[in-house]
Amino acid sequence: MIIEDVAPSLAARPKSLRQAALFGLELGDRDAFLREFLDEFYVEPGAEHRAAMLTDEPPLTEDARANAYYAAVAEHLAFKFHLPVPPWSGMPGRFLDRPFFPSGLESLKATLLVESPTAFRRRMIFVGADPLYRPRRDTPVFGM
Repeated sequence: MIIEDVAPSLAARPKSLRQAALFGLELGDRDAFLREFLDEFYVEPGAEHRAAMLTDEPPLTEDARANAYYAAVAEHLAFKFHLPVPPWSGMPGRFLDRPFFPSGLESLKATLLVESPTAFRRRMIFVGADPLYRPRRDTPVFGM
């Protein structure tokens, strides 16, 4: 299922991981759009629709870290919510050759090596145990 790409606006929230990546490329704030996507993903009650939100591949860019990070996000969410792992997340260009610690704090490296979820660790991205936490994730969905 392809979710259409829409032009980003201040009112639009990305409805897929691909849209989050495209909005970030166009408007320059990848982290904010990824957070917005996660908020949408977590309140979506249907597994089929959640899977569709991960299906379409974000564009590969010159930023190897972003390319690998989007793949880690897709794989991690798929594992966590018992969804099919999108095939694109395992393709060449979605893994790093050198370790990356987004926190940048030398004192946290040992902890992050241990805590990083598998989807991140296998791409050599070392993050905390719950890298995709958003407050909305714990909010009950109305009507459920």
